[in-house]
Amino acid sequence: MADLIKKDVRYLGKDFSQFRQNLITFAKQYFPGTYQDFNESSPGMMFIEMASYVGDVLSYYSDHNFKESLLSAASEDANIIALSHLFGYKPKVGTPAQVKLDVFQLVPAIGNGSNIAPDFRYALSLQSGMTVTDEDGNNTFRTQENVDFNDNPDISVYEINAAGEPTRFTLKKRVSALSGEVITNTFDFQDPKQYDKILLPETNVLEVLSVVSDTGYSWSQVDYLAQDTVFEDIANIPFNDPELSEFRSTVPYILKLRRTPRRYVARVRGDLRTELQFGAGISSDADEEIIPNPRNVGAGLEYLRRTTTSAIDPTNFLATSTYGLAPNNETLTVTYTVGGDVSENVPVNTLVTVGEVTYLNDDPTIDLEDTKATLAVNNSEAAQGGNRRENIESIRQNAISSFAAQNRAITREDYIARCYAMPSRFGTIAKAYIIQDTQQDTMDQLYPQDTISNPLALNLYTLGFNGAGKLVELNQALKENLRTYLSNFRMLTDAINIKAAHIVNIGINFVIIPKPDHNSNEVVLRCIDRLKTILHTDRMQINGSINRSSLISELDNVDGVQSVSDIELYNKFGGSYSNVVYDLETAEKNNIIYPSLDPMIFEIKYPDTDIKGRIIKP
Repeated sequence: MADLIKKDVRYLGKDFSQFRQNLITFAKQYFPGTYQDFNESSPGMMFIEMASYVGDVLSYYSDHNFKESLLSAASEDANIIALSHLFGYKPKVGTPAQVKLDVFQLVPAIGNGSNIAPDFRYALSLQSGMTVTDEDGNNTFRTQENVDFNDNPDISVYEINAAGEPTRFTLKKRVSALSGEVITNTFDFQDPKQYDKILLPETNVLEVLSVVSDTGYSWSQVDYLAQDTVFEDIANIPFNDPELSEFRSTVPYILKLRRTPRRYVARVRGDLRTELQFGAGISSDADEEIIPNPRNVGAGLEYLRRTTTSAIDPTNFLATSTYGLAPNNETLTVTYTVGGDVSENVPVNTLVTVGEVTYLNDDPTIDLEDTKATLAVNNSEAAQGGNRRENIESIRQNAISSFAAQNRAITREDYIARCYAMPSRFGTIAKAYIIQDTQQDTMDQLYPQDTISNPLALNLYTLGFNGAGKLVELNQALKENLRTYLSNFRMLTDAINIKAAHIVNIGINFVIIPKPDHNSNEVVLRCIDRLKTILHTDRMQINGSINRSSLISELDNVDGVQSVSDIELYNKFGGSYSNVVYDLETAEKNNIIYPSLDPMIFEIKYPDTDIKGRIIKP
C-alpha cells in the first residue's frame, strides 16, 4: 500500500469567503484531473459553498461558545450569571429597602402621686419578623430584631386624668426593618435523589428565610455543599446565656458555629428564578458513612467495600462525597421573601399598619389583649436602598472582585471589611483597626526589652456605638460574636486578639474675623456646622490624625468668614468623657496632631457644646 500523500490543509480560514477559497484551492491542487469546473453556477461550486456555509456556522458557534465561557468576555445574561456562581458570587435579583421603624404601645399607669410610673407588666415582647405595611398594603416590611418594651424604652405620657395625673404611658422602641413580601411554598419529596432541586416560581426572590421539614428538621443554607458548618444566631436572653444577656440591648443575638448535615445552596438561574439544591447523601445511611471515623481509614471495612461513592480524605474527615443529606420521604416548607424595587423606598409616615406579630410574653396572669390592640408603628424617616435587579455589568465586576477575595481574610483590609460585614443582628462594629502583634526579643541579650513582630498573632482594635451614637468599648457579647464570625474567615495560623482602641475626646475653640456685611452669629454657626461635618465620628478612623491647617482652610471657605484668627484643640477627659489623657500640644508637628503609638481615635463627643467659636472685629 502506497504511503498516503500529506496534504497541505489551511487552518486559518474563519469565515465563509475564506472557507470557499481554501476549498477551491484544495480541489485545484489535489484533484486537478477529477474536477475543473469552478463556474459559479456549476454543481461542484454548490457543494463547495454548502460546505463553506457549514464551516462558517460551526466556526461562529465554536468562537461564541469559547467567548461565553470567559466571564470577562461573555455577553449573554444567562452565561454571566452562571459563571458568577463559579466565581463564588450570587447575583442580586433585587435589593430590599431598609428603614428604621418606631414601634409604640400603651401601658396603664401604676402607683400614685410622685410614684406614678408605667406598669411594665403590660410591656410587650415582639419576635423579629413582625410585618408592617403601608395603608394600601403595597409595600411590606419585616423587623430584623426582637422588640422588648421592658428593655429601656422611650417613655412619654399619653393620657392624664382630671387631676393631671398620668393614667396611660406610651412606650417607644426603634427597630430596623427590611422590605419584602413573605411567601410560603411546600414541596414533596419521595425517594431520595442525589443533588435534588427545588425551583421557586418567582423571579425576584430576595432571601430564603427558612426550609423546614414536616419531620421537624430545619435545613440550613450554605455557600457550597461541602461547607458543613453554619452560623447560628441564638437569642441573647438569660435562658441561653446568663452572663452575656445583660448586653442584649446592643447585641440581640449570640453567634454560634453549628455543624449541619441538612444543608442546601441557593442559586440564581439565567431566567432569574432561584433554585435550591440539596446534597447527595441518603438519610437512611449509617452515621459513619456520612462522617467517616478516622480510625477506619484504610481498614477495608465492609461498608467501604460496598459503598462505591465514599470519598475519604485523611486530611479532612468531614469532607465526604455525600455533600450533605438529600430530602427523603418528607415535605419541605420553604419560606422566602420577594421584592426589590425603587418603589419600596417609601417616604416618611407611610408604614403605619401592623401585620403579623408573634408575641413572646409568657405571663398567663396578665391579660394583654387590650394592650396588644394599642400596638402601632410608623417610619419617621424614608426607606432607602431598594433597587431592581443587579445589571449584568455589575454582576461581572462583582464576581471578579469576589473571586479575588477568596472568602478569606488575609490582608489588613480583609479583616477590617469582615468586621464591618458582620450581620447587624450580632452587633455593630463602629471602628476597626488591625496591626501585627509584638513580643519581646528574647534572643537579644544586650537589649531584652526590645520587641519584635509576632507573626502568629494579630491585634484587632475595635470600638462600638452606644445607644446615643457615641464611641464605646465592645461589650463581652459583641466580642464573642466578632471572634466567632472572624474564625470562619481567618487563616489557620492567625490568632486574633480583640482589643479596645483608646478614645481621646477633644474640644475646639476657634476665633474668626467675619466679613462686615454678614451676620456674625450666623457665620459662627456655619463654622460650627462645618467643623461638625469634618470631624464627625463617621469620618474619624482609629490611628487617624487631625490636620490643623486643613481645619483653618475649611473655615476660611465658610460663607462670611474673612479670616481665621486662631483655632485651639484641647483634650477633654473625666466625668462623661473618656479617662484617656492626651497631650495634644506635644503630639502636634507641622500643624498635624498625630495619634499615640497605642491605637486610638479622636472623638468630639458632644459637638453642640464641645465646639465653640467667637468673633473679633477687624
